[in-house]
Amino acid sequence: MPRPERLVLHDAALADGRSDRLRVGVSLAIRGGRIEWVRPNDDADLSGAEVVDAGGATIVPALVDCHSHLTMQGGSHWIARGGDPPDVLRQVARDNAKRLVSAGVLWARDVGAPMAGGRPLSIAVRDELGGKPGQPYIRVAGTWIGKTGYPDMWVTADGPQLKDAALGQLDLGTDLVKLYMDAPDRSQASPFTVDDVREAVVAIHARGAKVTAHSGFLAGARVAAGASVDSIEHGFELDDDVARAMAANGVTLVSTLSVFPSWEAFARTTSIERFTTAEGRGRVARRKERAYASLTAAKRAGVRIATGTDFGGGSVRAGFLAGEVELLVDAGLEPYDALAAATWRAGELLGVDHAGRIEEGMPADLVLVAGDPLSDPRALWRVWAVYQRGVRVA
Repeated sequence: MPRPERLVLHDAALADGRSDRLRVGVSLAIRGGRIEWVRPNDDADLSGAEVVDAGGATIVPALVDCHSHLTMQGGSHWIARGGDPPDVLRQVARDNAKRLVSAGVLWARDVGAPMAGGRPLSIAVRDELGGKPGQPYIRVAGTWIGKTGYPDMWVTADGPQLKDAALGQLDLGTDLVKLYMDAPDRSQASPFTVDDVREAVVAIHARGAKVTAHSGFLAGARVAAGASVDSIEHGFELDDDVARAMAANGVTLVSTLSVFPSWEAFARTTSIERFTTAEGRGRVARRKERAYASLTAAKRAGVRIATGTDFGGGSVRAGFLAGEVELLVDAGLEPYDALAAATWRAGELLGVDHAGRIEEGMPADLVLVAGDPLSDPRALWRVWAVYQRGVRVA
């Protein structure tokens, strides 16, 4: 669809994640793919513009999923499906990308993909889809880096090798690096030391890139926070001490509460034993309780929070980010804080100044939803229109 020379979304409401108050009676003009102005209706200049009657809709920034796995399909067999042929996984990525855009998610941070031909498959996906109209903007971490002996890791490294393994991912063309900080059992220490991880972080930052850490267990999160990684993924077992360390060291928490309703649904819909037994259901319930307490600790300490769903790399399917925002509110965040986590705070973690933001002069990446996400986060499910650089793509 060609981009109109000038477009005005007229008589909408606006929720940008910066304020807890909904602005109503707002018009927004787009020229050359960028936001020209945002004004009250009475001050809106509609002359010579294509006017969209947006009455009853709320404009929100395009959403950001900071924890995704584009090449993975999710579901109860997600691990097995990760071994599918590369051409199959690349088609999965294309399908997932379409689902994201239709859900108003225009930014995806891929934090783990299988290897193909010696390179993380996510790099090829980013290079294929990146910059194309109607496709999400993609940042990739390559593949997982874990300790030698973990059969589910694609790149393995002992502590002294961690820095070189991390830089090796950047050499292959990744945008950031993903470290796997958990031991196989939550009662065990992290496989890496603070010194090992800090050395890798310093080297990665020197290259202008960021490092994130999978830390579902407390021990891994403690090491990651102490080493000043840029973000901790999941963080389901943070305590007050670790949360304070994260806040002091500028470590963002990427929430992935979305995994819990998916696991709970699997208890009713799958035949896989780990989801259907009483023991399995109890384990999920306990982990969910700890995860909610962890988020409360992070909020109390002033930790920056960004949204992720873990789609593909677990039970969740693509396009569930609205559900993540709902769950953050359920866990205690104010709706505008949860919207901020899914927009501009997530954009800060990406290091992209305009991601998740609505300001004059910035690219017109916008979503129109039916309802008020500041009083009812479910409104983010009701996507009416998605604009990417001023062109309607969904």
